[in-house]
Parts: sequence; structure tokens; C-alpha cells
Amino acid sequence: MKADYRQIAAEILDAIGGKDNVDKAAHCVTRLRLSLKDQSKVDEARVKEVDLVKGAFENSGVYQIVIGAGDVDRVYAEFIKLAGLEAATVAEVKSAGGKKMNPLQKLVKVFSDVFMPIIPAIIVAGLLMGINNLLASEGLFIDGKTLIEAYPNLQGLWDLINMMANTSFVFLPALVGWSATKRFGGSEVLGIVMGLLLVHPDLLNAWGYGTAALEGEVPTFDILGLFEIEKVGYQGQILPVLAAAYILSQIEMFLKKRVPNAIQLLVVPITTIVVTGFLALAIVGPVTRGIGNVIATGLVNTFEAVPVVGALLFGLFYAPLVVTGMHHLFIAIDLQLIADTGGTFIWPMIALSNIAQGSAALAMFFVYKHNAKQKSMASTSAISAYFGITEPAMFGVNLPNKFPFYSAMIGSAIAAIFITLNDVQAIAIGVGGLPGFLSIFTDKILLFIVGMVIAIIVPFALTFILSKRYMKKGELEENKVA
Repeated sequence: MKADYRQIAAEILDAIGGKDNVDKAAHCVTRLRLSLKDQSKVDEARVKEVDLVKGAFENSGVYQIVIGAGDVDRVYAEFIKLAGLEAATVAEVKSAGGKKMNPLQKLVKVFSDVFMPIIPAIIVAGLLMGINNLLASEGLFIDGKTLIEAYPNLQGLWDLINMMANTSFVFLPALVGWSATKRFGGSEVLGIVMGLLLVHPDLLNAWGYGTAALEGEVPTFDILGLFEIEKVGYQGQILPVLAAAYILSQIEMFLKKRVPNAIQLLVVPITTIVVTGFLALAIVGPVTRGIGNVIATGLVNTFEAVPVVGALLFGLFYAPLVVTGMHHLFIAIDLQLIADTGGTFIWPMIALSNIAQGSAALAMFFVYKHNAKQKSMASTSAISAYFGITEPAMFGVNLPNKFPFYSAMIGSAIAAIFITLNDVQAIAIGVGGLPGFLSIFTDKILLFIVGMVIAIIVPFALTFILSKRYMKKGELEENKVA
């Protein structure tokens, strides 16, 4: 039966205290995100009883209602009509609720605000790179040959896919420049220009910098004979453009307050770009590149020194970090690792954690006996988690029952240890679920698939076994809502 989105929106609005209690409303891929005037007016039990709602919680001053991909867009459209609100961005809602956040939460919010809008571009690029990876892998399908060598007519298709796959990563600073400048209050178009400046063709490609530095052949700008600036680009880099976007926004806002309106268009953009561009290439870029290298080297050395401990901790605690929203930090770390080392060992563990949550939710489909709504939620949220969106599974099924969530954490940790000990890495960020194997280095795909099997079987089996004890004690969520 087709969902009545207007009715669902009305029930949610009534359960959270009515339209007078809502300050701002936005949505992400799966959740309504609300800034409320008085949190105490929310009847959370009623919210969770609304059709399509899979969970609800408050985090950092923002009330979040988990609905699911696709449906959340339609519920949101009706919600803002009923509440008499204008559409807002996630960043605006977070800003309204951000007064209660500590410094770490504010830092995480910045990364979330910057990367959420560009995640689709990064994932698409990762998937295309995965397909390209398979086409160009020697011996994967044909002994001693790549598919392209065996079928030369695939060369044109490979070149086209390769170009499309590389675009988001080659021009990543432009994407980040746009999103970060918007987040920091500057003009998005200037952020794009700044990002493109950092990957200008006249600059030495970032991936050739190491070799050029070793050979002493790094080109430079000679500035009036006083000093030199290295002609080096920042392809695939995150920190340089994030810092540059912040500086650009501050300079632009400073000038707009002081330059007369009549000459703003002439003075503000050119001054902002020239000053920020100079600082970015002369100081910000080299410094943040060094910081990024230290972070990447530190992570790699830590996982090489104590791989079991690192994988155990990450596999166990990634899902709880998703609950808090702190998982957005890892997008930047993944991209930094890919830029510095050519691959990331973190993203494969993220994919396995998502699969583990899906497997625990799938087990609950078989555990539930009488409640059709819970069975439906378990099956659909499991599928969603298997394709990288875990919130419906976590908030709708696993967390309310607790033991499926713990089972998923354990399965994730075991799978993470296995792939870490076998040095499984990804060439790019892809879909964090079952299709994740496409982004793995081809010589490690089979090992990653073994990790996937662990992430499927262990949480499923543990959830099913533990459910017997919880059913006996009457603590199964089905018993509370049936």
C-alpha cells in the first residue's frame, strides 16, 4: 500500500509539539533533521509509532528522525508545508542546534557539512574506478591477461570510464572548495575558483611531487627575486583547500563589510582570490600537505605496528560513531590516505561494518514472529545497509533490541581484523556495502569477500542465538510493540 506522506508528516509534527515548536527543518539521505525550540515537548514514543519512522534521537541539539532513503524526501516536502517553514540545509539546522556542542562536535560538524553535499560525486567516482580496476586487472578473468589485452575493442570504453572516474578525484579541491566556502559563509563560485587554482595544469601534479623532490626538480615561481614558491598542485588533497576556503571566506566577509557597494564587485573578488591564492600556494598548501602526510603516516604506522588492536577498535566502534555522527571525519582521512599512499585500509572496514549491521537486521527478520511491521522494517533496512545506508537498520531494528547491534559490532571487528592482517585496501571510496568489492585492489578482492562472509555470518548467527535468551526474558522489542 502506498504511503500517505502528508499524513505521516502530520503525525510527526503533532508528536514533536506542533509547528510552533519547530525552528528549522532539513533532511539528509535517511533522516529528518529538526531544530526544535523545546525538546521536552517531544513525545518520542508517538514519533516512533508513526508509519515509516525507524527511530528517533537527539544529537548535538538536533532532533533526528530516521525514515529511510527516498521516503524521507517526500515526508520532508509535506512536513515543511504543514509547518509553514522554508526548506533549509542540514548545515543551517545544525547551526541552529549547534549552541550545545563541544569543540570536538563542532569540528565533526564542519567536516559533515562540507562532505555531505559532495558524497554522491565521490561514491560515483569510486564505483567507476572499481569498474576500471576490474577491466585493467591482469589475470582476474583471463590467465595472464587483462580484459583489455584480450579484447582490444574495450580500450575506448576503458579510457572513457577512466576519465569519468578520475574527474571527481582530480578536481576534488574544486568540489571541496565549493562546499567548504559555502559552509564558511563565502561565495561558492570563489571557492570553486580557489579549488581549481590548486589543481591548475601549470602546477606540477601532486602525484609527481615526491619524485620531483627527490630529484631536486620541483619547479618554482620566482617572486621578484626575493623568494620562491613551489609550483605544486594539490590533486586529491583535502586539508589545503579546506584551510584555503576558510581563509578566503574570512577575507571576503571582511572586505564586504568595508568596501563601498559601488565598487564591491570590482574590488572584493579579485582581492580575495589574489590574497588567498598567494597564501594557499606559499604557506597554507605546504603546511597542510605536511600535516596530512603526518596524519597518513601515523595511521599507517599504527596499523602496521599493532594491526589487530587497530582493526579491533575500528571494527567495534565505527557503528557507534555513526550514531554520534562522528563517522564523517573518516571521509577526509580516507581521501588523505588515497592521495598519499595510493589506497586506504579504513574504507574496507567501514564497508564491512555496514554489512554487519545489515546482517544483524536480516537475522531479526527471522526472529520476529508476529509483528508484520517489525519484519518489514528488518528486511528493508537490511537491504539498505547492504548497500551502504545503515541508519534504518541501526535505529529501526538493532539499537532498540541492543543485542543485534552488539552482534554486528563483534562481527565487524572480526572481519576488520581479518582484512587488516591480509593488507586489504581500496583504491577509492565506493558503495560501503556488498558492492564494495569493486573498489578493492584486485589482488585482494577474494580476501575482502572472505571478510564480507565473516561480516554476514557472525552477526547473523550471534543475533539469532542471543534472541533466544532475550525472548525468554521478554526483552525483545517485538514484545513491547506488538
